Amino acid sequence: MSKYILKRLLTLIPTLLAVIFIVYFIMDLTPGDPGTLILGEQATKEEIAAKNEELGYNDPFLVRYVSYVGDLLHGDLGESWQSGRSVMGEILSRLPVTVTLAVGAILIGTVVGILVGILSAVKQYSFLDFSATAIAMALASFPGFWIGMMLILLFSLYLGWLPSFGGGDFKHYILPWITTACPFMASQLRMTRTSMLEVIRADYIRTARAKGQKESKIILRHALRNALLPVVTILGINFGALLGGTVTIETVFTLPGVGTLIIEAIRSKDVPVVTGATVMLASFVAILMLIVDVLYAYIDPRIKSRYTRK
Repeated sequence: MSKYILKRLLTLIPTLLAVIFIVYFIMDLTPGDPGTLILGEQATKEEIAAKNEELGYNDPFLVRYVSYVGDLLHGDLGESWQSGRSVMGEILSRLPVTVTLAVGAILIGTVVGILVGILSAVKQYSFLDFSATAIAMALASFPGFWIGMMLILLFSLYLGWLPSFGGGDFKHYILPWITTACPFMASQLRMTRTSMLEVIRADYIRTARAKGQKESKIILRHALRNALLPVVTILGINFGALLGGTVTIETVFTLPGVGTLIIEAIRSKDVPVVTGATVMLASFVAILMLIVDVLYAYIDPRIKSRYTRK
């Protein structure tokens, strides 16, 4: 298992190099230059050229890329071209908001999605099953920003129960959590239902019922455990996507997270911030995928034996 984990960590290096290259390349293609965006259009051409030279923006693309990778190997993400603060400090100041949003949404989506998915599979073709499936399809179809706006209209403007913007106490995160969790909840519900339906028709489930075991014990101990592999896969993928994909929700609810930091940095062509934030989020996603693979070994002993043989 340790060799497998080491191999996966080593594959993270070329992945991050590719991510940095793509981000640098895309930012290089965007119109404008940081000197103009920082100093404003009132600045003279000489001042703008001097600023771009100071930032190293006039260097060739590959020179800037190699220089950034070299600094990254020393643990330096650089400084923001706009604020002058370290990129690491900028990200760490925003990261708690994004993590809080993603963790809360993943908990809501996981608990509700798995529980309703199990009930839908056990009560197949019932009113509960049809209702849950219809709601899941609707939630998966609606865009996140639309769900967020509808929740703001209902609970903030009409009822006045919850705040509609800002990242403060617990109440400020309720609507963003629900908005972010809705699409994930739908995919988790459908995957749990499909996986459970395959498992509960297996021979060993019939054998357990024939032995007179309680239905709750059969579902929770035998069926659910064997149905968890695809569910855990969706959980890991969606959690990684939530960490990097909360830009829309953070924008709708004016949350000061990493997503809004990236949007602001793109608008001002702050390449170090965009690259640093993207690299950190990509690292989180890669590590999450590794954790999911390791969890497989503890869920399914057959996978663990395959790792130990290596």
